[in-house]
Amino acid sequence: MAMIYIDGQPREVERGQNLLQICLSLNINLPYFCWHPALGSVGACRQCAIKQFKDRDDTRGRIVMACMTPAEDGMLISVDDHEARDFRASVIEWLMVNHPHDCPVCDEGGECHLQDMTVMTGHDYREFRFNKRTHRNQDLGPFIHHEMNRCIACYRCVRFYRDYAGGRDFDVFGAHDAVYFGRASDGVLENEFSGNLVEVCPTGVFTDKTLAQHYTRKWDLQTAPSVCVHCGAGCNTIPGERYGTLRRIRNRYNHQVNGYFLCDRGRYGYEFVNSEQRIRKAVIRSGESPNALEYVAALVSKNERLIGIGSPRASLEANFALRALVGSDRFFHGISAADSRLMKAVVKILRAGPARSPSVRDVEQCDAVLILGEDVTNTAPRIALALRQAARLQPMRLAEKIKIPAWNDAAVRAVIQDRKGPFFIAAPQATRLDDLATRTYRAAHGDLARLGFAVAHVLNPEAPGVNNLTDEVLSLAEQIAKALKEAVRPLVVSGTSCGSEAVIHAAANVAWAICGQGRAADLCLTPPECNSLGLALLDGGELAEAFQAVREGRAGTVIVLENDLYRRAELSAVDEFLHTAKHVVALDSLENDTTKRAEVILPAATFAEADGTLVNNEGRAQRFYSVFPPAGEIRESWRWLRDIGVAAGKPEARRWENLDAISAALAREYPIFESITEIAPPAGLRIAGQKIPRQPHRYSGRTAVHAHINVSEPKPPEDCDSPLSFSMEGYPGQPPSALIPRFWAPGWNSVQSVTRFQAEAGGELRGGDPGRRLIEPAVNDKPHYFREIPAAFSPREGSWLVLSIHHIFGSEELSIRSGSIAQLTPDPYVALHPEDAARLGVREGQTLDVKVCGVTRSLPFKPMPSLPRGVAGMPAGLPQLAGLALPAWAKIAVDNRGQRVAELGHD
Repeated sequence: MAMIYIDGQPREVERGQNLLQICLSLNINLPYFCWHPALGSVGACRQCAIKQFKDRDDTRGRIVMACMTPAEDGMLISVDDHEARDFRASVIEWLMVNHPHDCPVCDEGGECHLQDMTVMTGHDYREFRFNKRTHRNQDLGPFIHHEMNRCIACYRCVRFYRDYAGGRDFDVFGAHDAVYFGRASDGVLENEFSGNLVEVCPTGVFTDKTLAQHYTRKWDLQTAPSVCVHCGAGCNTIPGERYGTLRRIRNRYNHQVNGYFLCDRGRYGYEFVNSEQRIRKAVIRSGESPNALEYVAALVSKNERLIGIGSPRASLEANFALRALVGSDRFFHGISAADSRLMKAVVKILRAGPARSPSVRDVEQCDAVLILGEDVTNTAPRIALALRQAARLQPMRLAEKIKIPAWNDAAVRAVIQDRKGPFFIAAPQATRLDDLATRTYRAAHGDLARLGFAVAHVLNPEAPGVNNLTDEVLSLAEQIAKALKEAVRPLVVSGTSCGSEAVIHAAANVAWAICGQGRAADLCLTPPECNSLGLALLDGGELAEAFQAVREGRAGTVIVLENDLYRRAELSAVDEFLHTAKHVVALDSLENDTTKRAEVILPAATFAEADGTLVNNEGRAQRFYSVFPPAGEIRESWRWLRDIGVAAGKPEARRWENLDAISAALAREYPIFESITEIAPPAGLRIAGQKIPRQPHRYSGRTAVHAHINVSEPKPPEDCDSPLSFSMEGYPGQPPSALIPRFWAPGWNSVQSVTRFQAEAGGELRGGDPGRRLIEPAVNDKPHYFREIPAAFSPREGSWLVLSIHHIFGSEELSIRSGSIAQLTPDPYVALHPEDAARLGVREGQTLDVKVCGVTRSLPFKPMPSLPRGVAGMPAGLPQLAGLALPAWAKIAVDNRGQRVAELGHD
């Protein structure tokens, strides 16, 4: 630590930290543009100028840039010195020379960092009277609107896009005062994190194109803390609503999870909430009763051989409510047989093994990485962004040796150049992280597992060895083992996307082999959906068992919770199940193939209209809150189930008066969930006797919102589930971190205001980051290694092993219903290695008739050079290909008309 003096006031600070970050941590207003806590300092904008003095006798001092000056003991600085203030005012005046001054029509207006800093410097009069420089804007795709004339050349955008996120289709062009930030030509931004430019840019150069389609002024948005539902990483978000329509998603800072950034699927996948395919009214197709709730309650009370099917995209509370309603032995998880097997393996490994499941922040701190079988960018994008930072960690020690602080980004990058730390990727096909890789290995899932088992054995001979490895694979295993052994914090990443339990077991063995030598290792396993891990921690049967119970007459009434079963099992099996069941009740928010065949449909709330708990890949339980109350007949799923239970005379349901009550009931029944009652303050919390307002204090038009109903402003809806209110009235100060509905502070209207909520700039939120870890590694010096090693992959003459290929846009069930995401979703295809295709005489784009378990689909052929020979790929999650039980073997033959026919069947 060091003692410095800021305008005569003594402050104890971290020695070596830059002065801008120190001032912001101390809540001292100091304007800046180019600095960002995740990107570091480059000293480009010169806006954070302060005065530094040699000693107390120095009355003149010198101007320095706070972001480039490290704190030293005894340092004397001044933020309020008149020369420093004049310097900052002159800098912003020059930055504004070419700015169009179009704040009233700019989409960034009202939360613009440039506006805030202009006011902070006192600059209020523009003397420039000459022509302004102008640019042509670009079409950058469905997510981002480009208005280059507003640019102040802070370079944040290109630093984030290229240096931090690894994009290569966006850059700065030109020189001096004639620079342009964009693509070489118009086109969709290719990087999966391009949407962060909207928040990274301090002006209105990049704005949310999806918000512009239904624009609302930022101070008129009602917001609440939420959690992304589009993968298992559990990124924290701030959805914004107006007039009953969800308008946008913004990042909600959580130091341990997503930090400052979201992926584009998480940012723009929200539009399904406003979809015309929303279910908004209860339906009884049989016409036997006018009241759906009473009809379902009658079925429950008659005990019509009731079973319930849960969902990995429903909250813990909703799944628990269904389990309580139907009985513990009649509750089924509602996931495919493969996913069930894989998630059981993940839970067993995380709970019984010695390796720790890391947070996203922890991933960034790892200095050697092995990815086994997972295309992380397409399955857990935010973790992939963290892995990009991990690849820089080991080379950054070169800068540390020559006393360059990590925050001095330009100097650090000059030292490390293109160096990367040990980073190994073993996957069936090319991934978006391959540019980081020390080495890559392409193989079928069996061979990927064998490589992992071999690495574990080299690390620790107590782990099982692998016979008949080629010299190349053995050499690679030794290289990987050496890198992991020498690392300070090694990381192994795997997951469920390749559909192989053996790959997950091999990844566990590698991490456990490191732990078995008395060292720590992180093991990151990515689940397929937002609450896959939470669902797996609940007792439940497999979907096939539910099918069998109906087929054998042991079940007649089925309640399906937020689940399209046609995505979970083969078409014929689901058809038979829904046709044989006497009554099918579906609770869901969107129409799907399952709701189309249900007798009763109950409209369920989306994440934006509901409260609940999700468990992410780390095992962190996190609470999300409704942004606006459900309209009409829509209810939260757990409330539908509670009300059905009450109407059916279930005594436990009567005790679930609010979310806290059902969460407490869940915690009592499952010890692993004991801490979920502590992840957020109870609904009864009041600060100074007040709730926390979802609406900002500048919220306007409250009478106009409801003018079509009543010219008088109605009483705001009551929220019995949280300390939040659907109003602008309430506690005006900072709430507990789990309840922060938006980041705003006086003088800080932009997202940069998050520094006012942090214990220190760039650190955790005051009071701790939201969420609570449920799973910690077991104390086990001698882990029980997995010993079942698969046979080596052997191509078959005339056959191909077909694997699932995941896409960030298209493979996830909800985001694909968003218009902007749908534009980037790939069409169905079948992929082969070009040599395999040449041997068959298949041309790109040629249609193949693909027969899957008796069902024929016509798909175009797509060459994929990274696939191993003998392996084919098909996109995962597309509605046209739902229910395929991959991996599976495919046979390709020429039909009598000379056309290639792919016949898929299980080995």
